Amino acid sequence: MTTTTPTAPPTGVTPGPRKSASTAARESLSGRWASAAAIVIAVLWTLPTFGLFVSSFRPESEVKTNGWWNVVTDPQFTLDSYRQVISGADIDLATYLINSFVITIPSVLIPISLAVMAAYAFAWIPFRGRDTLFVAVFALQIVPIQVTMIPLLRLYVDPPFNLMPLSGNDAPGGGFYTVWLSHTIFALPLAIFLLHNFMREIPGELIESARVDGAGHVQIFSRIMLPLMTPAIAAFGIFQFLWVWNDLLVALVFAGGNPSVSPLTVRLAALAGQRGEDWHLLSAGAFVSLVIPLIVFLSLQRYFVRGLLAGSVKG
Repeated sequence: MTTTTPTAPPTGVTPGPRKSASTAARESLSGRWASAAAIVIAVLWTLPTFGLFVSSFRPESEVKTNGWWNVVTDPQFTLDSYRQVISGADIDLATYLINSFVITIPSVLIPISLAVMAAYAFAWIPFRGRDTLFVAVFALQIVPIQVTMIPLLRLYVDPPFNLMPLSGNDAPGGGFYTVWLSHTIFALPLAIFLLHNFMREIPGELIESARVDGAGHVQIFSRIMLPLMTPAIAAFGIFQFLWVWNDLLVALVFAGGNPSVSPLTVRLAALAGQRGEDWHLLSAGAFVSLVIPLIVFLSLQRYFVRGLLAGSVKG
């Protein structure tokens, strides 16, 4: 029976440090094969959107008779679909586009304004029952929106609020304020939770030094917290903007079917469901609806990334 003795490393050569699991995972995910797989997935994910984009510029006869890939052999392009969608008297998406802006901007600003103050109170103002109340707010995130539709609608319709009075056909007629209020209610639990977690990452010594200098809660909140929380506020603002802009259910329920306050998503849904013969216009309408959130995301992308990474690294 033979035994082997471990060979010592050559003189003058020191073994390198062992790689951690995170470092090994990072190297494997950034390798050549991983990059190739990511490119393939990105192409497959983008291909349907590209086909929709090409279809939006093709004539109606071509869209309804052959696939978008035939544009390679028979290129035919027109802006008729966009003209009909934006300025056509029968479709007129321009009015609904303005309604989307009127709904989205207050539905983003109102919950952020309320949530940032509530997050500061939960984070830095001690009061009785603070932890219990914060857990209750956090637990509201698990309540499905669909469950709250009927109770909230009854609250709007019935006295004493009477925010959506019944019209002549016994259907509630809502306005912009009911949609703003509904989006604010649904967004507050997540907004308070995210902003509170970010605010707790701010060193307590900074708050104590401000108090020593005589600053009160209002000065600490306005001069210290708000500038430091800009990335987190921007990150949540982008999430909320995309959610409200693409929302159909809340606007469909709480606008009361009122076309004068319906957003773009409601009109696109009606275009698909009630006017099935004009489905070729959906590609143009979809890109009219898509371009605005795309611009918002690209313009605020640096704040979005900073907000997602905020609090992940200390030191």
